Amino acid sequence: MLAMKVNLVAIGNSKGIRLPASVIKQCGFGDQIEMRVEGDKVVLQPVRKVRDGWDEACARMAAAGDDATLLDDMPATSWDDEEWEW
Repeated sequence: MLAMKVNLVAIGNSKGIRLPASVIKQCGFGDQIEMRVEGDKVVLQPVRKVRDGWDEACARMAAAGDDATLLDDMPATSWDDEEWEW
Protein backbone atom coordinates (compact mmCIF):
# COMPACT_ATOMS: atom_id res chain seq x y z
CA MET A 1 0.00 0.00 0.00
CA LEU A 2 1.38 3.36 -1.05
CA ALA A 3 1.09 6.16 1.52
CA MET A 4 1.17 9.79 0.47
CA LYS A 5 0.59 13.14 2.10
CA VAL A 6 -2.00 15.45 0.59
CA ASN A 7 -2.99 18.97 1.57
CA LEU A 8 -6.45 19.95 2.76
CA VAL A 9 -7.94 22.68 0.58
CA ALA A 10 -10.61 25.16 1.62
CA ILE A 11 -14.04 24.59 0.06
CA GLY A 12 -16.33 27.21 1.60
CA ASN A 13 -16.54 26.44 5.32
CA SER A 14 -15.35 22.88 4.69
CA LYS A 15 -12.09 21.28 3.63
CA GLY A 16 -11.37 18.80 0.87
CA ILE A 17 -8.58 16.80 -0.68
CA ARG A 18 -7.55 16.31 -4.28
CA LEU A 19 -7.27 12.67 -5.27
CA PRO A 20 -4.69 11.90 -7.96
CA ALA A 21 -6.14 10.42 -11.15
CA SER A 22 -4.11 7.25 -10.59
CA VAL A 23 -5.77 6.72 -7.19
CA ILE A 24 -9.23 7.35 -8.64
CA LYS A 25 -8.58 4.79 -11.37
CA GLN A 26 -7.01 2.22 -9.03
CA CYS A 27 -9.95 2.45 -6.60
CA GLY A 28 -12.59 2.37 -9.34
CA PHE A 29 -14.17 5.65 -8.22
CA GLY A 30 -16.92 7.17 -10.35
CA ASP A 31 -18.72 10.47 -9.81
CA GLN A 32 -19.73 9.48 -6.27
CA ILE A 33 -17.94 7.60 -3.50
CA GLU A 34 -19.00 6.24 -0.13
CA MET A 35 -17.27 7.76 2.88
CA ARG A 36 -17.25 6.58 6.48
CA VAL A 37 -15.21 7.37 9.57
CA GLU A 38 -13.58 4.48 11.45
CA GLY A 39 -11.94 5.80 14.59
CA ASP A 40 -9.45 8.40 13.40
CA LYS A 41 -9.52 7.22 9.76
CA VAL A 42 -11.63 8.31 6.82
CA VAL A 43 -12.43 5.37 4.53
CA LEU A 44 -13.43 6.01 0.91
CA GLN A 45 -14.77 3.32 -1.40
CA PRO A 46 -16.65 3.13 -4.69
CA VAL A 47 -20.43 3.34 -4.53
CA ARG A 48 -21.78 -0.17 -4.93
CA LYS A 49 -24.85 -0.86 -7.01
CA VAL A 50 -28.01 -1.67 -5.09
CA ARG A 51 -28.01 -5.41 -4.33
CA ASP A 52 -24.52 -5.77 -5.83
CA GLY A 53 -23.47 -9.42 -5.71
CA TRP A 54 -26.94 -10.80 -5.10
CA ASP A 55 -26.91 -12.70 -8.40
CA GLU A 56 -23.76 -14.60 -7.41
CA ALA A 57 -25.11 -15.26 -3.91
CA CYS A 58 -28.38 -16.61 -5.33
CA ALA A 59 -26.49 -18.85 -7.75
CA ARG A 60 -24.45 -20.27 -4.85
CA MET A 61 -27.64 -20.84 -2.85
CA ALA A 62 -29.28 -22.61 -5.80
CA ALA A 63 -26.22 -24.81 -6.31
CA ALA A 64 -26.35 -25.75 -2.62
CA GLY A 65 -30.12 -26.42 -2.78
CA ASP A 66 -30.73 -23.60 -0.32
CA ASP A 67 -32.94 -21.43 -2.50
CA ALA A 68 -36.39 -22.36 -1.19
CA THR A 69 -38.80 -19.47 -0.81
CA LEU A 70 -39.07 -18.45 2.83
CA LEU A 71 -42.35 -16.61 2.43
CA ASP A 72 -45.57 -17.84 0.91
CA ASP A 73 -46.45 -16.26 -2.38
CA MET A 74 -47.78 -12.88 -1.37
CA PRO A 75 -49.40 -10.32 -3.63
CA ALA A 76 -47.40 -7.20 -4.34
CA THR A 77 -48.26 -4.15 -2.27
CA SER A 78 -48.28 -0.53 -3.38
CA TRP A 79 -44.91 -0.19 -1.60
CA ASP A 80 -43.51 -3.01 -3.74
CA ASP A 81 -44.73 -1.33 -6.90
CA GLU A 82 -43.94 2.30 -6.06
CA GLU A 83 -41.07 2.40 -3.54
CA TRP A 84 -38.90 -0.67 -4.09
CA GLU A 85 -35.88 0.01 -6.28
CA TRP A 86 -35.59 -2.76 -8.87
